Amino acid sequence: MDGILFLIFAVFAVLCAINVVVQTHPISSAISLIGVMGSLAVLYLLLGAEFLAVAQVIVYAGAVMVLFVFVIMLLNAGAEARKGRSFMVQLLGAPLLVALLGLLAYFVQRLFPHTALVEFGRFTGSAREVGMALFTTYLLPFEVTSVLILIAILGAIVLARKELD
Repeated sequence: MDGILFLIFAVFAVLCAINVVVQTHPISSAISLIGVMGSLAVLYLLLGAEFLAVAQVIVYAGAVMVLFVFVIMLLNAGAEARKGRSFMVQLLGAPLLVALLGLLAYFVQRLFPHTALVEFGRFTGSAREVGMALFTTYLLPFEVTSVLILIAILGAIVLARKELD
């Protein structure tokens, strides 16, 4: 049963992630991103990490997505204008994408030939373990991410202020 639920929510996450990139309206992309975050929370539940699943929903699907929608509304971003694609893009796009994916698969298999497969075992994702890892091992990436988010918000405010003037 876990394998079936994993496949359902993994496919849903991938489809929502593709929809994030394909959408022309930013609010639709943000809603698709909420779908990705929700399905990731279910995958955490399947792995037995209840705390991480709840944190995923509260922090990412809740707070960060509200922040994204707020910034989108602050910028007053509308749908992207459709532009005609060049003939070369239409002709070479798909074959070059397949070649890139094949090249990436080749190098991943070459660099990591004997790695173990993912096991769907239970692990503990308690608040204490997550907090200790976050503020010891992953402190620098955590702080860099928070500074990048702050810079993005300030940039959105500056861009919106210039449009108002």
